[in-house]
Amino acid sequence: MSEQSEQSEQATTGRAGHRVAVAKTYKLYVGGAFPRSESGRSYPVTDARGAFLANAAQGSRKDARDAVAAARKAFAGWSGATAYNRGQVLYRVAEVLEGRRDQFTAEVGAAEGVAVDEARALVDAAIDRWVWYAGWTDKVATVLGASNPVAGPYFSFSVPEPTGVVAVLAPRESSLLGLVSALAPVIATGNTAVVVASQDRPLPAITLSEVLATSDVPGGVVNVLTGRTAEIAPWLATHADVNALDLTGAPESLRADLERSAAGTVKRVLRARPAEDFTREPDLARMRAFLESKTVWHPVGV
Repeated sequence: MSEQSEQSEQATTGRAGHRVAVAKTYKLYVGGAFPRSESGRSYPVTDARGAFLANAAQGSRKDARDAVAAARKAFAGWSGATAYNRGQVLYRVAEVLEGRRDQFTAEVGAAEGVAVDEARALVDAAIDRWVWYAGWTDKVATVLGASNPVAGPYFSFSVPEPTGVVAVLAPRESSLLGLVSALAPVIATGNTAVVVASQDRPLPAITLSEVLATSDVPGGVVNVLTGRTAEIAPWLATHADVNALDLTGAPESLRADLERSAAGTVKRVLRARPAEDFTREPDLARMRAFLESKTVWHPVGV
């Protein structure tokens, strides 16, 4: 072997004769694409024991604005799709999640510091929960709607409609099951979402964004930002084109300020606590939180 070849091999394998791994820097997920952060910043992501895993993009105010614009653009098409079609799209996401089950298991285990069996159980619960919400897309209007009794020759119906663009602060501790529990009901009911992933455990959210990009979810329906929640959340709370705010993953120190900021644009606010147990069975509460009731009157016989 020539001297030049030996030097090349050493550069590839490192001084100790082991291959030097290429550290991956993940990007944001906005409008169906994977852009770098506008600021060019990134931060290291570590596992539960402090070992380096990857770099994640550190989102900025401009990234949040771009994500909101993408969500608003996608809202008309997504809310206007039939409920049955939305259910098919969400079920396709569950199929792709199932195909990447091993990867999610590894990422959840590393992020949350749990054994393989427990991590696999959390991933299976997340997939099952996605299927559960997919099955409700064409049923929620019947359950939450009503035919209203009126004193006159009219029909009066109340039907649920999506609120609009929802900013979701993902749970910090439950990196996948908590994220799915917060996100799936938002889009199942026809809303679009801007998600701020768990700051310290963003990799399952990033992988979920890859699943969304390779399934049938239209670009912009879900947008995933990584970075410091305390930096991104205030801009979403005050943004006039964000219609609702899920504070599940908000740090306690920020909650009061975010609620006051959201009041300035009359946003709906979900105040679920960070310690919410996401392992319990889901219910309709999270779907109801981001639906508005529209009442229609129609004369009888016309």
